[in-house]
Formats: sequence, C-alpha cells, structure tokens
Amino acid sequence: MPRTLVTGATGFIGSHVARLLVLRGDDVRATERPGSSRAALEGLAIEYVQADVCDRRSIRRAMRGIERVFHVAGSTSFALSRERAFALNVEGTRIVLEEALRADVERVVYTSSVAAIGPAPAGRTADESNVWDAGRYGIAYVDSKREAEVTAMRLAARGLPLVVVNPAHVLGAGDPGRSSTTLVRRFMRRQIPAYVDGTLNIVGVDDVARGHLLADERGRFGKRYILGNRNFTLDRLFADLGRLSGVEPPAIKLPLPVALAVAASAARAGVRMPTTAEVRASSLNWAFVNRKAKRELGWTTSPHEDCLEETIAWYRERETDLVVSAGTRQPRTLRVLSTVLRRLGVSER
Repeated sequence: MPRTLVTGATGFIGSHVARLLVLRGDDVRATERPGSSRAALEGLAIEYVQADVCDRRSIRRAMRGIERVFHVAGSTSFALSRERAFALNVEGTRIVLEEALRADVERVVYTSSVAAIGPAPAGRTADESNVWDAGRYGIAYVDSKREAEVTAMRLAARGLPLVVVNPAHVLGAGDPGRSSTTLVRRFMRRQIPAYVDGTLNIVGVDDVARGHLLADERGRFGKRYILGNRNFTLDRLFADLGRLSGVEPPAIKLPLPVALAVAASAARAGVRMPTTAEVRASSLNWAFVNRKAKRELGWTTSPHEDCLEETIAWYRERETDLVVSAGTRQPRTLRVLSTVLRRLGVSER
C-alpha cells in the first residue's frame, strides 16, 4: 500500500482520515506542529514529522518518498483576521500542493469546504456547479476557502493529480480543537442567547472521512465533491439539539439587521459575542445536495441524527461540569426578554 502524507492529522477531520488510512493499510506519515496533541491518533502506527504548511522547507522534507497526499490542514475559524485566514488556508494550500506537484505524487485529495462553493440562493440547494457570489459578504474565512480552492485548481491544470472534497458543517465525536463542533458545545453551555434565520448542512465526521478515501480511490482528477448530509434550518437544528440533549433551545430569534447591530456594538464595547462575520455567515442558506459524491464515489451517509447524538455525548462525557444538565431551561431573564421583544416586533420567537 502507498506511503501517504496527511497534513492536519491531529485535527478533527484529519485524525479520522488518518485512522481510516491506517486501517486501509497505508504507511501513514502525519505532519504536526510543536505542541500538537496526538491524543486523537493514540495507538495508531503513524510516522510523525514536524512541519508547518506555511513553511515550504518543512513541507518539502515531509513530502520525501510520499506517493499520496491528503491535505486536510487549515483553519475553520471565523474569528481569524483576513491576513491570518489567507496565510493558513490559501498560502498553506499553495505550498503543500506545489510541493506535491514537485514530488510527483500519484494523487492528492484536498479538503476544501462548501464555503468555497458558496451559499445557495434563497429557497434552493446548491451543487458543485453553484455560481460563486459570496465575496460580496466580505467573510474572511469564506473568501479564503474559495481562493484556496481556486489555487488548487490552477495547480491541477498544471498536472497535479488532484481531487477536491467539500465537507459541509462537520459534527461527531473526537474534535480535539473544538472546531466545527463548537456550535453544539456552545448550545449545551447555553452560550447562544439569540440567533438569526439561516440554513446549515450537517454531516458526520465518520462519513466525511470515508468520503476522503473514496475520493482517493474513485474521484476524477480536477473535480470536486460535496460531502454533506441533512439541510437544517437553524430553527430545526436547535429544536433537534434541544430534544436530544435536554437543553432548551435559545429563546430569542432576531432579524438579521438587529443581530448585526448588536454584534457591532458588542465588538466596539469589547464584549465577547459572535462577530458580525459569524452572524452574517449563519444567516446564509448553506443548503447542498450530495448526488455527485453518491453517484461517482459510491459515498453513503449515516442517519442524520447520529452525528448530533455523538457530539452531544462527547461533550457530556468530557465537559460534565461545564455543559448544563438535561431539562435545563434558558435563563428567566432571556425568556422574559424574548416575550418583550416579540411583542415589540423585534424578536421572531
């Protein structure tokens, strides 16, 4: 079996991908930065190499003798500055893929995001042919993932044997960096006092990891594949999280202009709240279809509630003293405020 390099192997998606590669029989080499935890990869026969995706020399060393590459490393944070987001997601991708091309590897699977495809028009779902128009929102993370994928496709045009996968919002057990599962963590800690209208596609991390290996085995070069499952309105997602966790959903649903104004005021006052970029992103219609991945890769998805239950159980076990108990209601002040705002026509709940 091939010698395979996985960047970002100590992260959420990367650790699940690395585990499946070891089970497949690959000779896996994983990049890690100083201070990275190997806990998610404990017990696996993996070679570790110190490397940073923004350091070309270390990536070139990591690429020696490698036949296949899974470039999973990157940031999913909406809180990063534009400069930092582009450094990690765009420049890091360019360096890794240029070095893969230089090393003449047999195949590269690049972990992009549905952010690079962009949200669907209102009331519709998007596929891989969606016309990108999300740049008008000015969201650094979204723009960086789009630019990174454009960079990857340019290298594919130069001969890089590249397949792109576009995961949606990934949930499940085993998120060492609390990346995409932070949404559930904050829900269970009652740190979402209010929300806006929006749609999110949720997919399980185990399904996403299997999709990576199928892309390696069956994906067509220069093509991208959406790895998504169930489209949830935020109303429905929070209702399901509440039913499965026993924690009452947020009491207040705000119109977008009001939520943006609150976020901007909080930022000026130095109050820690979701940023305007996070509020704007959560208001968009991130609804997708996965027909291409199912048809061309033979990819299948698990029941959509599985990853919700797994994430809830993960945080209940590891943060028992931080998440609230089942049966817990929202604070009385928020429930009263919700009633007042609703009567004033400000809140939609």
